[in-house]
Amino acid sequence: MKPDDVFPQLVESHYPGLYRFALSLARNPADASDLTQQTFYIWATKGQALRDAGKAKTWLFTTLYREFLRIRRRESRVTALEDLTPAEQDPPDADADVIGKMDAELVLAALQEVPLTFREPLALFYLQELSYLEIADVLEVPIGTIMSRLARGKAHLRALLAQKARGGELIEFPKKSARA
Repeated sequence: MKPDDVFPQLVESHYPGLYRFALSLARNPADASDLTQQTFYIWATKGQALRDAGKAKTWLFTTLYREFLRIRRRESRVTALEDLTPAEQDPPDADADVIGKMDAELVLAALQEVPLTFREPLALFYLQELSYLEIADVLEVPIGTIMSRLARGKAHLRALLAQKARGGELIEFPKKSARA
């Protein structure tokens, strides 16, 4: 395959998944589109340095995530580390049968209400079908942290869906506290 054919094929293969991940992070279609396009721009300028073509997907997701953090840091003037501290409390358990009857649109809407710390690995695991190890690489955290965030993220999502199924408003989770 010619080098000129690689980039369009890469875009065709990975654009939908990258866009969905960007949308789960940015919560805004325009920002998600910008993040995705910026990721491919970075690939066009630096991607050829990647030695193992099999790792292109992970490289793209990592690049998109880093770009999201860079933009977020610039906008909010806080460090990415402060944005990634876990929530203080776990949500209550929810009935799995009720959740099984929900449609995908409602689930995706509820996913947007999950705190970012947990939404990131959930989106990468369920929407992009990345392995725990790939998620750990993308988010640059230990695999044990990914396992913990996925478990807690699932609990948050189940609680939100159960609350919605009961006809209530989506519940607010405690904001992170400043740690000394």
